[in-house]
Amino acid sequence: MTRFARARAMPAVLFAAVAIVAGAVAAVATTKEETPFGKHDPWMPEWMMREPGGPGPMSPTMTARMLRHAEFLNFGVPEAYEGARSTVTPDKKTIAAGRALYLKNCAACHGPDGLGDGDAGQSLSPSPAVLAYMITRPIAVDRYLLWSISDGGEQFGSEMPAFKDQLTQEEMWEIIAYMRDGFPLDMEIPEEK
Repeated sequence: MTRFARARAMPAVLFAAVAIVAGAVAAVATTKEETPFGKHDPWMPEWMMREPGGPGPMSPTMTARMLRHAEFLNFGVPEAYEGARSTVTPDKKTIAAGRALYLKNCAACHGPDGLGDGDAGQSLSPSPAVLAYMITRPIAVDRYLLWSISDGGEQFGSEMPAFKDQLTQEEMWEIIAYMRDGFPLDMEIPEEK
């Protein structure tokens, strides 16, 4: 390589070196900083903070969520839930009934507005799902949600209980209708049946 060619290549090499160093410093800085809420940030749960392909093992929370998602994407749902479709009309009465059921059965862990910040869920690992976020994702189809609520999370290392023996499918559909309506908190709760 001639002296002239080396002189022309030098700025590009220096620019590349500076870019690599700046990127490494930025990566270390962003992984070491705490969120504005301290270690618990309801809008950026731990499983969203780590890059999925990043270094190190997955957290228990991320592992549990990824196992269920992978099971669904690769194998679908168990036969009992295949083709399941909501049987309720998402009207005010259904959503109010779903709210009452959600507050009674789900809010202790998932929080009243689905942010995974319920008192009973604070000590769980993996932490309760952030339902307000999850319900908006493409994976939140009827059969997936019914399977998740019915069978719980034991098979994926989660303490999410199975509700198939405590709730009817219609009650589960009412809860799902409530979640899909955005967890409205300002509505009347119907009297228990």
